[in-house]
Amino acid sequence: MSITPVPHVAVIVVAAGDGTRLGAGGPKALVGVDAHTILRHCLERVFQAPPAQVVVVAPAGREGDALTDAVEAAGGRRDLVTVVTGGSSRQASVQAGLSALWADIRLVLVHDAARALTPPQVFARVIEALEAGRVGVVPVLPVIDTIKRVDDDGVVVGAVDRAELSAAQTPQGFRRETLDSAYAHAAREHTDDAALVAEAGGEVSAVAGDPLSFKITTPADLERARHLVADAPVPPRRSRVSPGEDSARVGVGTDVHAFGRDGRLRLAGLSWPDEPALVGHSDGDAVAHAIVDALLSAAGRGDIGTHFGTARPEYDGAHGDAFLRRTVAILGEAGWRVGNVAVQLQTNRPRFSTRRVEAERALSHALGGAPVSVSATTTDGLGFAGRGEGVAVTAVALVVRA
Repeated sequence: MSITPVPHVAVIVVAAGDGTRLGAGGPKALVGVDAHTILRHCLERVFQAPPAQVVVVAPAGREGDALTDAVEAAGGRRDLVTVVTGGSSRQASVQAGLSALWADIRLVLVHDAARALTPPQVFARVIEALEAGRVGVVPVLPVIDTIKRVDDDGVVVGAVDRAELSAAQTPQGFRRETLDSAYAHAAREHTDDAALVAEAGGEVSAVAGDPLSFKITTPADLERARHLVADAPVPPRRSRVSPGEDSARVGVGTDVHAFGRDGRLRLAGLSWPDEPALVGHSDGDAVAHAIVDALLSAAGRGDIGTHFGTARPEYDGAHGDAFLRRTVAILGEAGWRVGNVAVQLQTNRPRFSTRRVEAERALSHALGGAPVSVSATTTDGLGFAGRGEGVAVTAVALVVRA
């Protein structure tokens, strides 16, 4: 006789919203995308993530509908499913979900049912970060639009550095005791759980999100989801690697940029004061760009020009970490994750050795925590890099099946 271990992870799926902005005349999570509801599509992906207790916070009076969706998405595994009634606010609904957790649960993910197409890989990334010791984890995407400050009269009064901005998504994950304590002492409503935990003094870290994790809020969002589902109704279930299928791949990427643009140098995910900027469509971060090429090559997803070239004006001036986070998402969509990356940088400026560890941490963070090592050489003064005219970078990346 085999005994199935009790999961130590729980996913609270918040599905009690009324969906006023969607204008569907009923609870948003129970609106149809195709033959199935928003909630059902959400749960299909939840149950493809690592095993967990799944607590669905349902609209009052519709608990039976939510239970049917959950059990069908779970393949009949009624033992993994708990359904509770939502509260008058999102915070009250999450509190109701927390009260239904099993005693064995150590890690809690809170997910909005409206982010119905979130890939299972995002859940896995959040769980991996928590298992590695993080207290709180939120998936994010880089902000690629130019952001302006506008006053009450509609006048633009300044710009916001988008390098400091990220768009938060769900699932947001936390150690159980951290989330329980934050909710027990919450003095006001918050728009998400990461803000509540941060106000309580908890440290929240970021991992790569995914463009498919958009929130279905308006009729246009629902139409977008319907088009996406029509192309791929249910993500493929992958329990193991098929015979003859690669479980890991290696890719190589290179990039070269010349010094010569006004502004501050961006290299290896860091800003370098008193150094000239590199010429390029974006910020010219040759280290980040070489890593992107290596990862895309390994996964068979084209190259940096395909995804970030001059035909994509939204990446004009974007920092390298935006490229890296988007590349992680592209890999995730294709069923890959980053194993590790090794980089060699050829240049005689800036003095890299003093900030090598800092650079490795910044690059690893942008890649969702994957290990990155960087070495640098001056080439003994030979070639354009040795003469201080620019930098040359070679990167080797390993990707493994998600």
